[in-house]
Amino acid sequence: MGRLTEAAAAGSGAWAAGWAGSPPTLLLLSPTSPGCAATMASSDEDGTNGGASEAGEDREAPGKRRRLGFLATAWLTFYNIAMTAGWLVLAIAMVRFYMEKGTHRGLYKSIQKTLKFFQTFALLEIVHCLIGIVPTSVLVTGVQVSSRIFMVWLITHSIKPIQNEESVVLFLVAWTVTEITRYSFYTFSLLDHLPYFIKWARYNFFIILYPVGVAGELLTIYAALPYVKKTGMFSIRLPNKYNVSFDYYYFLLITMASYIPCKYILISTLI
Repeated sequence: MGRLTEAAAAGSGAWAAGWAGSPPTLLLLSPTSPGCAATMASSDEDGTNGGASEAGEDREAPGKRRRLGFLATAWLTFYNIAMTAGWLVLAIAMVRFYMEKGTHRGLYKSIQKTLKFFQTFALLEIVHCLIGIVPTSVLVTGVQVSSRIFMVWLITHSIKPIQNEESVVLFLVAWTVTEITRYSFYTFSLLDHLPYFIKWARYNFFIILYPVGVAGELLTIYAALPYVKKTGMFSIRLPNKYNVSFDYYYFLLITMASYIPCKYILISTLI
């Protein structure tokens, strides 16, 4: 499940994206347009603020960065550079695998360690919000980060028969392009040197990447249902001493049913 929130100025750094703005109007925005200035892009695809600002960044970033303090800004810069590099490594590994093998089968297994490390590392974005170095909602950021963690650890890692599904490649590609764009945007913003193309990509790529990522995640969960139902994995059956039951299969069904409305609400905050 993807992530979407952005914060205001160059010290922001949390993952769930919150785009200040009005109801969804999917328009191609010029990075210099008023709509773009008020719009904080997301990742997923969804994206949360890894550490740089969006709205009014040219006028407000220096002042906000001073208020953040040198150490906070230095850490956020390092964090965003590391995350940009990590997702670039992941992208190169995916391209090399496909060029050598000519198939997507086995792709996830070959890149899973890198994916798990950098996606789990993004939990720090919740910490950034909690300690106040990023002015982003802890709740929204938490939901967005945990949704990615859910897809990585509780779906693709735990249910190995689905790792070769085309839908896994679908959301991996969407995530990778999104994160390279998002973290490089924050990095250059923190360094006060934002290339035009990075800014343009940040505000426009999501129009394609968001639905691609959502479709990939939904199809992957759907592909996992037969295995989950057959094995009863992660489910708790009665009777037990705690008198509590939980069915992971029905949990996934509810998750899928809530996916579109939840994503709509999240993207409505982005545009």
